[in-house]
This record gives sequence, structure tokens and C-alpha cells, in this order.
Amino acid sequence: MARVDEWIDEGTARCRAALVDLDAPSALPGWTRRHVAAHLSLNAEALGNLVHWARTGEERPMYPSPEARNADIQSGALRPEDELRTWFDSSAATLTAAMAALTDAQWQSPVRTAQGAPVPATRIPWMRSREVLIHAVDLATGITFADLPPDFLEALCEDIRTLRADVPPLRGPLPEQAAYLAGRPYSNVLTPDGHPAEPLPPWL
Repeated sequence: MARVDEWIDEGTARCRAALVDLDAPSALPGWTRRHVAAHLSLNAEALGNLVHWARTGEERPMYPSPEARNADIQSGALRPEDELRTWFDSSAATLTAAMAALTDAQWQSPVRTAQGAPVPATRIPWMRSREVLIHAVDLATGITFADLPPDFLEALCEDIRTLRADVPPLRGPLPEQAAYLAGRPYSNVLTPDGHPAEPLPPWL
């Protein structure tokens, strides 16, 4: 994933531009754009915990618990709009700087995702690129999966297929396949025999 830093930059810029009218609904059920903004900032801080873990060897999970994560999103969403945008900017910049400071050896350090899966620290940039590019769509300001970089969409589809075992063979436009696999609204995604693909069960 040689372009992952560029994907992070693009996704961050797209999300930042979409942080308008934050009381409007997002594309995620039950969440306004406020919730997405708070989640993105908390995600940057959580991934910063993994960077700290990789740099120092001190175990620092992304979140204390799923319940604490959800509570922090709900409380963070109540911040004033300007404060939410400032939080997004500062958390993104802090994570970028922290990742840039890791040595080659530190990038190989084992850490754990929020789901408890052990991964090398080299996965952290991909995890962030996935968050900012997918949530740029979820902010519901007109960005679609078709607006995202094709090489990112290819990497996303490959990643999801690797991580879950219940994905059938598919036909259809790459952006629609990516939306389907990511659990977002999609169209024109077919099985090899031409039938509409059944929605996947919830995952993560």
C-alpha cells in the first residue's frame, strides 16, 4: 500500500470539507454529522495509542472498552461545531506527526486492533485511511464511493475479503462492490449467475 499516506491526506481533506451543518443527519443510522466528526477525532486519538504502543512497548489499547468508545462518541458529539472541527484538525495532525516519528523497527511492533486482533504497527496507516475515506462518504454531503481512489477501493475490497469468510464472488462496478462489502448502500452488485447479491450479515 505505497499510496496509503496519500489516501490519508485525501480522506482527511474530504472529511474536513464535509464538516458543515453538523446537525444534519449522516448516512449512518442514528448518527448526525456531529457523531461522525467525534468518531473520527476519537479514532485518530485511538490510533495514536497504538503508535505510542509501537514506539515505547507500553501496551495502550485503542479504547478502554466498546462501551467507553460509544459513550465518548455520544458526549463528543455535543461539543460546539467550531470545537468539533478544531478537534478533528488537531487529532489528525497529532496522529500524522506521531506516525512520521516511528522508526523502521518500531513499525514492526505488534499491537492490537479494537477487536483484539494482533497486527503489526504497519497496519495503522491503512486503518486510518479506511476510516477517513469511508466516513467521507458517510458524512452525506454528496461524496460517493465512486469519488474515492480506485486503488483504495481495490485495497478495501481485498482487505474485507481477507478478514471475513462469508463474501460471495461478485460482479459489478468496483465502487458499488466496495460499498456492498463495507455495508453501505449499493446497487448493481450481482452474483456470477446474474442474481442480485444478498446483503451481507453485519460485521464488526
